[in-house]
This record gives sequence, structure tokens and C-alpha cells, in this order.
Amino acid sequence: MTNQTTMPKRQWTTQGAGWTLAAGIAILVLAAPMFAAESAKDPLAPDAVDARIQKHRTAAVTLTITRPDGRPLAGAAVTVEQVRHKFLFGCNAFGVRPQDTAETQKAYQDRFAALLNYATLPFYWGNYEPQEGNPGADRVRAMAEWCKARGIRTKGHPLCWHQVEPKWLAGRPLDEAEKLQLGRITREVKAFAAGDLIWTWDVLNEAGNMPNFEGGKGAIPQLCQKLGRVELISRTFAAARAANPKAFLLLNDFDTSPKYEALIRDCLAAGVPINAIGIQSHQHGGYWGGKRVWDVCERFAKFGKPLHFTESTIISGDTKRRGDGKTRQNDWVTTPEGEERQGREVADFYRTLFSHPAVEAITWWDFSDAGAWQGAPAGLVRKDMSPKPAYEALAKMIKKEWWTGPLVLKTDAQGKVNFRGFLGVYSVRAERMAGTFDLASPGPATAAVRLQPQP
Repeated sequence: MTNQTTMPKRQWTTQGAGWTLAAGIAILVLAAPMFAAESAKDPLAPDAVDARIQKHRTAAVTLTITRPDGRPLAGAAVTVEQVRHKFLFGCNAFGVRPQDTAETQKAYQDRFAALLNYATLPFYWGNYEPQEGNPGADRVRAMAEWCKARGIRTKGHPLCWHQVEPKWLAGRPLDEAEKLQLGRITREVKAFAAGDLIWTWDVLNEAGNMPNFEGGKGAIPQLCQKLGRVELISRTFAAARAANPKAFLLLNDFDTSPKYEALIRDCLAAGVPINAIGIQSHQHGGYWGGKRVWDVCERFAKFGKPLHFTESTIISGDTKRRGDGKTRQNDWVTTPEGEERQGREVADFYRTLFSHPAVEAITWWDFSDAGAWQGAPAGLVRKDMSPKPAYEALAKMIKKEWWTGPLVLKTDAQGKVNFRGFLGVYSVRAERMAGTFDLASPGPATAAVRLQPQP
């Protein structure tokens, strides 16, 4: 999918409060009604996609800049630059090992932090607490602190899931299993709220097949059978909310059928405090295509909740393979032609999702082919951490096409400048002073920043 009407980089200037815009942007603004009509006919047309990105991901800003004493910074050259996206571009960060000094680990960390602002961290109960009462909090805390130091928002995944139960949970009475499960949620959410390390959680994972998983023999499947899906979801979400009233809570599933829609509808009717709907999109057998991606967004957007694509894969190898979801296939390799295909499809996938107003996060799964789920060549980088075309395509979009600045502007007599920018956090620098402001909402916007002296 080509981009016909992107915002030009480094082409905007302001003289006082007036506008000087590249001709392409002016044409885009004037043609908005036409694009809206086109979108109704074909939402995947390149001009419709780009028009939605402009509408939902950018703002026309009037920024007022003042000196430390509150006086307007009048008639001064200023540099305005985006430093963080509002949109969450993420990946699981299971491969981050902060204490590892190996070159491949350094490359993993550098490439991850250079591209992404969102990371999923592992809380699979059976692995996190293999011995009862001895959770692996220190290991995950080190990963969370690594992310926080780099401005990367974190999410814990998952708090309740039936596929990785602790072995010591087997045979416990269901009342006790429920108490342990809810206690586990309370413990993790409280522990990582401290220091603001993690406040976003996949609370319950894959409720659709939970009661009958492997014949319904595990403790969590049996608990789900006893309580019912909605009641178990309600209790787990209540525990997470009580542990951190400010937490951002997701229900997550790979099922994109009407069954998941019905479950969400029932949960919302029951008052479950779902903050966002999690949608898995593992595409090992081939890219869904823009039409299916758009259809999924439209169907789940009707609930009025943000959509998070929580586990996304498009592979760079043989798409005809089929696994059982558990067995690792070590001979499933990336290929040059597969990498080129993956790069094109990843770009189309992200562009479609970024243009949909309900979507606020995309999480890739996994960052590297090394250790990837099922052994599939699904990484954005190869096993040696060299970037694939998919990584390069995302870097071009996220850090260039969908990134604003640095813009060199001049304030008017009231210290104001105008510009259009992508939503997120910005820095402002002028005369050895600096400050930041947040651009949170699309459309016309006003913002203010009081600069402070810098060494």
C-alpha cells in the first residue's frame, strides 16, 4: 500500500502565528470531504487510509511558549520535536536480560528501544511461581526497570490463564484454587504498582476455550466450568482493580468470532471493568489481508472500548507449515523471499491498524527469531539480531513518516507558534532553555510550555 499524502518532514515553518504549509498538506485538508466519501466506499484505499491517519493521529497545534518567569518567549527561534508517540507500538520483551553483556543481547536491547515504546512482560503463573510461595518477581522487575529507564510502557501478561498452571495447583479444591488465583492477581498487581513499574495488565487470557482445554482437567478450566466465563472474568478483574484502582485492564483472546463478541457483551452488561479489548492476530499460515483486519476492527470497535492487537505475527518463512501450538520446530527458517513478503505485509498491517480510530496499541510477537513461539521465523530481527525488512519498514513509518520534527519555528509577539504534529510527548528547546508538553487529542489543539534553564 503506497502512501500518497503523508506529512512532509522538516518542511513546515511558522512566521509569527501564521501558517506556511507544504502544498500536499493543504490539498489534503481541502480534500477531506472527498476522502471521507472515498473511505465510505473503500476504507482500504491508500488516500482513505492516509486521510484517517491525518484525522485521528495528528493535531493542528497552537503552542504558547513562555520563559521561566512566565513572560512570552517573543520573536525567538525554537526547536519543537516529538520524543514519544501516544500510540503504543510494542512487542513482548521476553528476551530482555538486563544483566547480560553479550553482543547479541546488547543488539536486542538497542534495536528494541530504538523502535518501540511498549513492552509485554511475562507473568505465566507456572513459570513465574514454579514453587508455591516463591515467585520470580526479581527477574521480571529487572525487565520492567529496564523498560522504565527507556520510557517504554509495560504490560503484564497474563494474570489468569489455563495453559501454564503451576504444577503444585493440581488436585487443590476449587475454592482453594480460586483463593490462590485471586491472591496471585492481588500480589502481582500491587507489587508492580510500586514505582509505577506496571499498571497495564492482560487480566484473563483466552476465556473462549478455557473450560474445555485438554478435556477441562486443570484447576483453572474446572474453576471456569464451576463459575462460568463471565463470573470468573468478573472476579479476576475485580481483584486486579482492587489491587490498583488506576490499573488499565484488558480481556484478551485469539478468538475473533461472534463468540468473543458475545462474551464481551455479557461481561460489559455484568459491569466488568474492561478498559480495552485484546485481540490476538497470529498469522503463521499467512497474512490475514487488509479486508479481514479492517473487518475485525469494525466488529469489535462497536463496544466503544479501545482495541489492542496484543499478539501479532506475520512470518518470513514457509507459511504452509502447521504446528500444534506447542511443539517447537527448529528447522522453520527465515528466507530472503519470505522476508521481503513479510516486510510488505507488516507495513500494510500496521498502516491499516494505525488508521483505525479504535486501535491504540499493536504488540508484535516475538521481536527476534531466536526463541520465537513455535520456532517460527516471526521476528522483526533475525537470530543474530540483524534487522529484517519488516523492522526497517516499521522504523521508516514509526520514526519518520509518523513522527514530527525536529521543527525549527519562530514565535510571534505572544510567544506562539503553530504546527501540525502526531500525537505524543514533545520537547521544546530555545536559548539554552527546554521544556516538554503532551499532545493528547487529534484536531485543533492548544498547548503551553514554560521553559526552564538547561546546563
